[in-house]
Amino acid sequence: MDKPVLFYSTNHNAPSLPFDQALLKGQAPDKGLYMPEKIPGIPGDIIRKMKDMEYHEIASIVTGMFLKGAVEEKELAAMTRDAYNYDIPLEQVYERKYVMRLDMGPTASFKDFAGRMMARWMNYYLRKLNRKLLILTATSGDTGSAIANAFYGFDNINVVVLFPVNEVTARQRKQMTTLGKNVKIIGLNAKFDDCQALVKQAFADNELDYLNLSSANSINIGRLIPQTVYYFYAYAKLSKKPGEEKIIFSVPSGNFGDMMGAMLAMKMGLPAEKFVIATNENDEFPVFLYTGKYGKIVPSKNCISSAMNVGHPSNLARLIALYGGKMDETGKIDKLPDMETMRKDMFSVSVSDKETEDTIISAWENYKLLLEPHGAVGWQGLELFLEKHPEYDTPEKLCVSLETAHPAKFPEKIRELLGFDPELPPSLEGIEEKDEKFDELDNRYNVFKEFLIENYK
Repeated sequence: MDKPVLFYSTNHNAPSLPFDQALLKGQAPDKGLYMPEKIPGIPGDIIRKMKDMEYHEIASIVTGMFLKGAVEEKELAAMTRDAYNYDIPLEQVYERKYVMRLDMGPTASFKDFAGRMMARWMNYYLRKLNRKLLILTATSGDTGSAIANAFYGFDNINVVVLFPVNEVTARQRKQMTTLGKNVKIIGLNAKFDDCQALVKQAFADNELDYLNLSSANSINIGRLIPQTVYYFYAYAKLSKKPGEEKIIFSVPSGNFGDMMGAMLAMKMGLPAEKFVIATNENDEFPVFLYTGKYGKIVPSKNCISSAMNVGHPSNLARLIALYGGKMDETGKIDKLPDMETMRKDMFSVSVSDKETEDTIISAWENYKLLLEPHGAVGWQGLELFLEKHPEYDTPEKLCVSLETAHPAKFPEKIRELLGFDPELPPSLEGIEEKDEKFDELDNRYNVFKEFLIENYK
């Protein structure tokens, strides 16, 4: 029988934990992020068999590699079937160039994939332990609504979401603020990085231990593992020779949880040629990849791809660890990763707001491909990569770019650029008429701490 996978802290000053404990703790006590001590491999014959599987079956196999001994196979299969009850379209754009639409879940965002799975895992373990949790999460757009919806109605889990009031769309906000029950929403006149800093400070505050705090941001290992699945899904469904040919993925990236899922998938055996890591004007990672020098962007730049307005991606510490380096939570690099191998595996580019808008227009005019700003950053990143590396720009080369949010979440921008309103998915119908409620607090930790103590005694 295989030994259970243990998870270590990227700061290396906390004990390694089994999955259930790492999941419920969220962030390690030394402020590091949990990473698997060993990355399990998926044999090629299993990848080939995925071609005839449903998404939830692939999810059960891929996530189950990390959860051996931590959950019964039948229980995991039931949870994945329950979590993934919606479509994952693979839209052909031209030749073998595709867009994978991760926007058909209950909040029309790719965050549904991780949020719904993590909620079911947490509920499973909390029931076993007869425990309650208070989830704290920060959002730059889609995380908050996905987490709020994923955990909505659970009687053993409360959720508090912090968001920057001036940097989310009305529809993104209303997906969080119209729920109620076990969900509380806090708006700050601040940046996403400020919201995340308050959450991290609360986790490190011993005086709040009695609240049983945990995280649903992409710093939680329970968010990371489900994001490996759709890379295997796209490859298995689109590859003409599964296990033999290699694929190129383009991943629009902000806090780097999605791209870390991609990198884990590659280490598990996904036949990937290259990952295009496309950022908006917050270009700290492209600069680092090509210079070896890392500098945070403070404050982060406010771009139209709002969920990617991150000046210091939390998950970068995981990427550095994956390639043999060490970065602490402040962004200080104690040991450089293997930069040569990183550059071989990744191509990274920063896409301006102007390029993002031009891409939305050209994708629609040339291919009737409807993109929102985040997906446009990904698609433009792929186009720039193929332009710079024409050896990959062939009719037979399989490339997939990720669309991470539904265009209907950005109606003002689509209307401005294309002259029409995108059709609403079922998850957004009627949201404009719903009553909303959220608290507004000063961007000060003592104010946030007082809010938590008063509301969760």
